[in-house]
Amino acid sequence: MTALGSLRTHRTSHTVALASLVAFVTQVVFALLMLRLFTPEEVGEFSVLSQIGFFWMTLALAQAPLSLLANAHLPAELAARHAWRASLARGLWLLPLVALALAFSKLNSWPALLWVLLLAVFQMGWTLAQAFSLRVGTAWQQAAVRVLPPLTATCAAMAAVLMGANTEGAWPSLVLSAVLGYAVGAAWLLPAWRQPVTPSDGLDANNASPSEATSTQADPRSTRLRMAHTAVDAVLATAIVLVWQRLYGAQETGWMTALLRVLGFLPAVVHMAWAQVMLAKPQDASRASPWWLGLAAFVCVILLGFACATALYAQWLDARWSGVWAYIAPLVLWQGCACLSAAFSHRPFQTQSAVTYSWACMGLALTQALVLLAPLVIEMPISATEHVSSFALVSSLGLLGLTAWMAKLR
Repeated sequence: MTALGSLRTHRTSHTVALASLVAFVTQVVFALLMLRLFTPEEVGEFSVLSQIGFFWMTLALAQAPLSLLANAHLPAELAARHAWRASLARGLWLLPLVALALAFSKLNSWPALLWVLLLAVFQMGWTLAQAFSLRVGTAWQQAAVRVLPPLTATCAAMAAVLMGANTEGAWPSLVLSAVLGYAVGAAWLLPAWRQPVTPSDGLDANNASPSEATSTQADPRSTRLRMAHTAVDAVLATAIVLVWQRLYGAQETGWMTALLRVLGFLPAVVHMAWAQVMLAKPQDASRASPWWLGLAAFVCVILLGFACATALYAQWLDARWSGVWAYIAPLVLWQGCACLSAAFSHRPFQTQSAVTYSWACMGLALTQALVLLAPLVIEMPISATEHVSSFALVSSLGLLGLTAWMAKLR
């Protein structure tokens, strides 16, 4: 890898990391705006619709953005088109499941289904556009596709309130704002359809380098395996919240989820700003060592946990948040190990080990689920502190084992 190639790769990584940070801050502002300017009923309905739309979108994509990045031997435009069409087809098959979820939520089925459809489709396009821009976009485009959608949603919601727009009924401002933001993000996928591309065009259509042409990087997983991997991850993430709510109540759930949202941002940034960049730039990934990045992110998680502890100790937060104390150490350990795992998550796709990787991730998720559900199954009395500590310990050991395996892949 030349010095110029290394510089470009790290510049891309830094651009995506900074853009992701700005997007995260914008989303925090949007969340504060909801709490300040909208009623609990409006926020609650929007939360239900957005969560169902996110679940639908995640299952329909079935990790298609990873495949778009990993399959560097295919022209980016062709891979993006295929991912979009396949995701739409899977989304239609999942429609009965979405209708069942909406019926369970007791929302007005027809308007709710329309909103969820718009949220899911545009969010799906935005997610694919982020991966597509990593392969063919400039640094400015890679940043804009991450920052503009949440910024658009925030500005639209604020404008609706300032203009006194009606936030009730069939056209709630929050949902409209979110749809508009996702639509702006999805628009960055349109260049994939501007020029006709066929498989015979080869790598020339994507201006790939010779090292890309000879790379073994690919995603050989079947659609069923990718769907299973996605479903297991999504169900586990949902189960954590539901189990905590059932066993320990809304207050304990709020303490855990609030801290998890803050700390969980770091592994997400590592995955987007490092692992995905390494897949988008396979010619530079073979000599890149992710250990330093994973450890640096782990240190950042520790510092965030220390900042939360300092805020509690100095009484900067309301006394009702004092219960967060018990969650700081376990969640710091868990999310720190998740940073290490995320730093190596591109390796399986570059070493023909993606199938094994998916099975290993699903095995870890099932182990986590057993620890999570154990108090419910065996009706064993356990405190929230003991439960989160045991769950975080098992999760951390599993992630460390997964990291060690991926680090040995060459």
